[in-house]
Amino acid sequence: MADFWIKSAWLIPLLPLVGAGLAALGPKRVRLESHLPVIAGIGFAFLVSLGTLLSARPEATVLVCRWLTITGLDVPIEFRVDGLTTVMLSMVTFVSTLVAVFASGYMKDDPAQSRFFALIGLFVASMTGLVLSNNYLLTYVFWEGVGVCSYLLIGFWYTRPSAASAAMKAFLVNRIGDFGFAIAIFWMWSIAPQHDLSYGTILNRDFLQVLPHDQIVGIALLLFWAATAKSAQIPLYVWLPDAMEGPTPVSALIHAATMVTAGVYLIARSTPMLVFAPGVQLTVAITGCATALLSAAIAVTQTDLKRVLAYSTVSQLGYMFMALGSGVEGVAQLAVIAAMFHLFTHAFFKALLFLAAGSVMHAMGDVIDMRRFGGLRHRLPYTCATFAVGGLALAGIFPLAGFFSKDEILLAVGVASREAKSAGWVYSLIYCLALFTAFLTAFYTARAFFWTFWGPEKLPSPDDPEAPKVAAQAHGHEADAHGHGHHEIGHESPAVMTYPLMALAGCTVLIGLVCLISWPFGGPSEWFAHQLEATLSFEDLSTGTHGFSWWTAFLGTLAGIGGIALGYRLYAQPSPIPGELATRLKPLYQASLNKFKIDEIYDVIVVRPIQTMASLCDSLDSELVDRLVLGTARLPRWLARGLLARYQNGLLQSYAAVSALTVVVLLLVLMFS
Repeated sequence: MADFWIKSAWLIPLLPLVGAGLAALGPKRVRLESHLPVIAGIGFAFLVSLGTLLSARPEATVLVCRWLTITGLDVPIEFRVDGLTTVMLSMVTFVSTLVAVFASGYMKDDPAQSRFFALIGLFVASMTGLVLSNNYLLTYVFWEGVGVCSYLLIGFWYTRPSAASAAMKAFLVNRIGDFGFAIAIFWMWSIAPQHDLSYGTILNRDFLQVLPHDQIVGIALLLFWAATAKSAQIPLYVWLPDAMEGPTPVSALIHAATMVTAGVYLIARSTPMLVFAPGVQLTVAITGCATALLSAAIAVTQTDLKRVLAYSTVSQLGYMFMALGSGVEGVAQLAVIAAMFHLFTHAFFKALLFLAAGSVMHAMGDVIDMRRFGGLRHRLPYTCATFAVGGLALAGIFPLAGFFSKDEILLAVGVASREAKSAGWVYSLIYCLALFTAFLTAFYTARAFFWTFWGPEKLPSPDDPEAPKVAAQAHGHEADAHGHGHHEIGHESPAVMTYPLMALAGCTVLIGLVCLISWPFGGPSEWFAHQLEATLSFEDLSTGTHGFSWWTAFLGTLAGIGGIALGYRLYAQPSPIPGELATRLKPLYQASLNKFKIDEIYDVIVVRPIQTMASLCDSLDSELVDRLVLGTARLPRWLARGLLARYQNGLLQSYAAVSALTVVVLLLVLMFS
């Protein structure tokens, strides 16, 4: 039975792809209910993923077909089924199924829902293909597929300028990272035995041990460069906060289960290589720490609920890279386990938070500015309760999933501070900053929750001209004064939207309970660690302890409770204190509110110089190149009209005279030559 599930792994990307095809190209009746084939395709893909999760063995591969077979390059479409793959597949397909179900209610009245669900199916197919790929080149193909789908989904409401701009921004920023990935693939192809780009060859310890150190460092840096774009790390994180311009289910998919997890997965998969480049690992950890702190500092002042969650995603991805960069020799497996465990738990509670924000947006007529509503706990009881579960998990409160996975990361960084020789003090600093970031995380999460659901009730006015304007822009068509135009403002979302919220909240609690039960038997992530130990090339990594640190748990819990308490004090009831603090700390407040003007800085040092260069090239093209080309074409015309046309007058005696003169000239030349 185990062989059956492993050999069926090729169905996992195929089933969502078939659903996408039916949604886009099927009969009219199918396209009118386009969510059904897509939900079915992703749901059945989850069942196959679950079967592979329970059946996986180390180094199990499935050859689908031969793809590229040319001189010096043989790349098959071959899928790898191991511990890391099966965990990722199960998470991606399960969360995506619930998001698709939620989207069937959220996008019910959108005239382009067939296109939407077709793109959702293609998005999930690309992500599962990326995870299953057994070589770097095939990974790159699906990597680009994920990027294209994210571009199309972020700009789904392309008639809205902000959505079109956000989609283009995501596309261009990710092209920068993809260029680094492409160079890394060319480099690996040039040095790999028989130009084999499979993970089994590139990540083989014997091969890496004889490879020059500078080549390992170069390839590892290029792979990390690619990951900084896909997983939104400094300096290429700027696209992700704007990605929330797409429909909320798209935000949930991108921020939780698909796009941004690809970079973390790539670095985790390549950990056997990074172990040989400790300098690169330190760079990864420092970048992750800086990203987590910066984005958390921005989130504390944002007023758009989805934007708060977007910066939260950037911050939590920074935590994952902190862990991946802490995999110094001797504890590398501990670092990968911590990073992937947090990626796994984060997918559930971040999808929950985004979908809950979408439920609020649906109830508020597409208004998502927290200053325009409040006290919604009585009107939206299910949304409030599920948002609270997701928020507590994000804040790292015991015994929810986020508590255990966050502490695993802090533990990994703490171990690295002791094991790393010359860089131990750097990891110690990262540990302290990670704890401070945990405090900020709890604060901005509590701020968003209490501002939205607590205090006196406040609803957007149906007569507010902004409400219908926002809704009409968001959906690409006219809307009435109630935003969506199909229900009164302030009503709880329908069951098709609240049930996925309950399922994700239940999973967040259940994962925490499983961790709690396994606590006495080797640590909260014991089962997860066992799965990842059955991963290609991970068997050569020293595991270290992945148990539990009471001191780390105490500090993390203290930071979380402190942040929630401060958020409650400032935002549970109307208070003048936030305004007074904003006035006293005006430079810091304005810097955070304006996102530290990172986009403006990029505009000055990157965008404008490129625009100036493009304008210069355009001028050179029109004033020099065009004139040169057109002049070359005009020269024969000028010569013909100015010199030869006068002799083409139709008089035979003129032609005879010219011929005679020509003969005379030729004779003179011959005589005197």
